[in-house]
Amino acid sequence: MVPDMTDKPKFYQDGLRFECLQCGNCCRQPGGIVEVSEEEISEMSHALRIESYSFKQQFCRPDTNQWQLKAHDDGACIFLKDNRCILYDSRPLQCRTFPFWPENLKSHYRWKQLKQLCPGIDKGRIVDVQEIQVLKNSQKIFKSANGIWY
Repeated sequence: MVPDMTDKPKFYQDGLRFECLQCGNCCRQPGGIVEVSEEEISEMSHALRIESYSFKQQFCRPDTNQWQLKAHDDGACIFLKDNRCILYDSRPLQCRTFPFWPENLKSHYRWKQLKQLCPGIDKGRIVDVQEIQVLKNSQKIFKSANGIWY
């Protein structure tokens, strides 16, 4: 009988330690793309007290099926200032779910590689497997709802 790979234990079945140390490394990646929905644009524009249209004009660029946040010339997110997000409380789902993205959870190796970028990996509280799955799946739901496939 061939084993069912869907029942294969995840490397994070006992949870993973993570604490955001607010180093800004995840917001400073050259070529990093932050995809945002209309709802997120509305929330961020409200936080800045400007109209969504003005927000899009100043801080976004259109892509095929969604909007993306602009970046500075060095690749850093346009909202990163002094290693902190100036819109932290209204940051996009993509940012809120980091580092628990599907591509980072494919293997223990990838998780350990991510530690080179993110010093919060293996620090702080243990995020249990149920919370990890919610965070991971919310990224998948956002991407499929916005026609983004990876």
